[in-house]
Amino acid sequence: MSLDGVRLRPVMRCVAFLAAGVLTVPALVGCSSGSEKAGRPVAGQDIASAGRELISDGGTLNWAVDALPETLNAFQADADATTSRIAGAVLPSLFRLDELGRPQRNPAFLESAEIVEREPKQVVLYKINQQAVWSDGREIGAADFTAQWRALSGKDTAYWTARNAGYDRIERIERGASDLEVRVTFAKPYADWRSLFSPLYPKDVMGTPDTFNDGARSRLKATAGPFTLTKIDRAAGDVTLERNPRWWGNPAKLSTIVLRAVPRDERAAALAEGRLDLADVEPADAQRIALATRDKGADGAPAHGPVAETSPAQALRSWAVANGSDAQAAQAEKLAREKRSEAAEQYTKEQASLRDYVLRKSLEPSYTQLALNGSQGPLADERVRRAVARALDREELARLVLTPLGLPAEPVGNHLALAGQAAYADNSGALGGQDTEAAQALLADAGWVPGGTTKDGNAAGSEARDSGKSADGAPGGSSGGSGSSSGSGDSVDSGTYDEAGAAEEAAEDDDGTYIVGQEDDKPGNSGSSVLAPAPAVALQRAALVRQADALVMPGEADREKLQDPRGQDGRQQARRGGVPGAYAPKGTAAPKTSGTPQNTASPAGAAADGAAAGQLAKDGKPLTLRFVLPSGPGSEQLRAVGDRITRMLERIGIRTETSKVSDDSYFKDHIASGQYDLALYSWPATAFPATDNRPIFAKPVAAADGSLSIEQNYTRVGTDHIDQLFDQAIAELDEQEAAALVKQADARIWAVASSIPLYQRPQLVAARPNLANAGAFGFETPVYEDMGYLKSGVHQGAPKGSPSR
Repeated sequence: MSLDGVRLRPVMRCVAFLAAGVLTVPALVGCSSGSEKAGRPVAGQDIASAGRELISDGGTLNWAVDALPETLNAFQADADATTSRIAGAVLPSLFRLDELGRPQRNPAFLESAEIVEREPKQVVLYKINQQAVWSDGREIGAADFTAQWRALSGKDTAYWTARNAGYDRIERIERGASDLEVRVTFAKPYADWRSLFSPLYPKDVMGTPDTFNDGARSRLKATAGPFTLTKIDRAAGDVTLERNPRWWGNPAKLSTIVLRAVPRDERAAALAEGRLDLADVEPADAQRIALATRDKGADGAPAHGPVAETSPAQALRSWAVANGSDAQAAQAEKLAREKRSEAAEQYTKEQASLRDYVLRKSLEPSYTQLALNGSQGPLADERVRRAVARALDREELARLVLTPLGLPAEPVGNHLALAGQAAYADNSGALGGQDTEAAQALLADAGWVPGGTTKDGNAAGSEARDSGKSADGAPGGSSGGSGSSSGSGDSVDSGTYDEAGAAEEAAEDDDGTYIVGQEDDKPGNSGSSVLAPAPAVALQRAALVRQADALVMPGEADREKLQDPRGQDGRQQARRGGVPGAYAPKGTAAPKTSGTPQNTASPAGAAADGAAAGQLAKDGKPLTLRFVLPSGPGSEQLRAVGDRITRMLERIGIRTETSKVSDDSYFKDHIASGQYDLALYSWPATAFPATDNRPIFAKPVAAADGSLSIEQNYTRVGTDHIDQLFDQAIAELDEQEAAALVKQADARIWAVASSIPLYQRPQLVAARPNLANAGAFGFETPVYEDMGYLKSGVHQGAPKGSPSR
């Protein structure tokens, strides 16, 4: 799988990547979060932009990558981020992304590209730049388009392709009025047609299964970009790209780019040795660079690092042992002191070298999510999934990760787009924000209650309530029990339920408890037990669906109001504090808390609330979820987020059993195979959300062999309606209508509560101070021909010219 910090290739989003270190409109009516940021990204790019006239000609850029590519064919399953980086420099990209994550025509290859016919079928006419040629001198033309379409259409299984999205909708490709025109006719309308033919390979690669499968794995017969591929040195771990003498566009400023494979945990040392000029780094290394910059000009050893980690008391004890009468202990301590001294000396030396770099930072076009496996166990009940979602303080989690890095800490409100993109809208209101009482009420309605009996006949959580500790005896600790409990997977109770009768009975026995969905007209909450009426998940689903449907088009909401005579009352009540039953059925009592305000984020408060909630149980089984996290170096930040989520869940009575597994097995053996309840991993943003995100949220279906086909939906939760909205968006040629459909799909995804976006991942890049047009790119596709070193005497902040775009 791809590791954290590695962008998934744009042509295939078949695997997610870890959010660890080394491991890519009108508001909602009645429930909007009020955050609409489609206009600009949360954080701008940081690439030291400079005009080409300010940049020297020549020079070599040593750019870190995680690994050498297994293949140079970006459409194969084992292509990776390095494959994409090479393709971007040496092959045609008809469209590339701007800083807002929106596709823009690349004038080096296209004079124009537009839909020229919509009826009876969609026809796109490409007019190719007349100077565009392959490195062998042949013009780029219809033959290359045709060969790529046939290879990726999925009709010929001899081609080992990763996916065929979009190409399978093409009916034919033909020459236009001249050799420089290509007409593409679609059998079915395709909104994301700009995603096709980028990168574009020569017909020599795509023409036959043999050349596609094997011919482009280690070499490319012809290229067409500002650079050419000249060497792959696997012994040295380098890929060398050199300036293309046949390039017809703005000539590349750099003479050479060396892509150097350096593992994430070795990059600080490689930077200090001067082996790298540009490298994505982890937060710990970013802090070292920031400290090195701060300490520039200071004398002596830095006041941080191995020496600073030793307290005066520890230093005194070490001296005493090293000079004591126990010869064996003294010898061991002297060796340890020598090692610490060598480490401190090495650290000081590296810090002096790291002063030659600057840190460029932004937010990566990807987001970290909490994934909830809805295929089994308690999370098969969507009420439990919603309870987990409503227990999370997403703002606190964003602050935990981003604030120490000096980046804006705003939670992500969309699964399918990020702020700045046309399809972005904060749809989290379709599910609701953090609310401890609402979460507890949802669990109660699902049958998970404090004091429920477990298999041993004891009341669940009784010890915790008696002692003020968690069930395992540790204050606020996670459960040490066995794996995740199975729980009921039924969405709707099979028995009958008289809601009116339950309401009357509750009114007669009113003890002052707060009832979700009713007006809170009583000052106190003196109830001592949880009122748990029979499940009514259908009512919850209907309310959430109404809220999701209210998204995007006020006209639709108005039509719904005419069709549903209850609509106006529902909206009036929503303005007073939420749609009745939107988060738990009307009549569900919120369980008692310890008196701590529900939004308190302090660890102490979380532990207290967890003890007060006690262990929940149902049908003799305690409510425990298996939380799988990676254990490798660089994943400390991810584990910190996991620990904070664990404490948040304890506040509503959910215990977690954390399993820390190796990075290599994390995705393959746990996420992809469904061996988890909760997990953290990331998905990259895309300029084509309808095409690229459909497999991620598609409803699982039974395969012919009886297995479950999930595509890339590792939470295993989906609905027919979500699939239909994606299909409609893919076929909608009106861009505004397509964006509205994507927003509706996202609101529905929020409502099923299988994936909870948390925060946009940080993008931290170490760079030479005089390196321009490179760094934390954000959404934007790198413009390789504009990257280079500033001329002598030119400093950062000088007036900018006009880079190529």
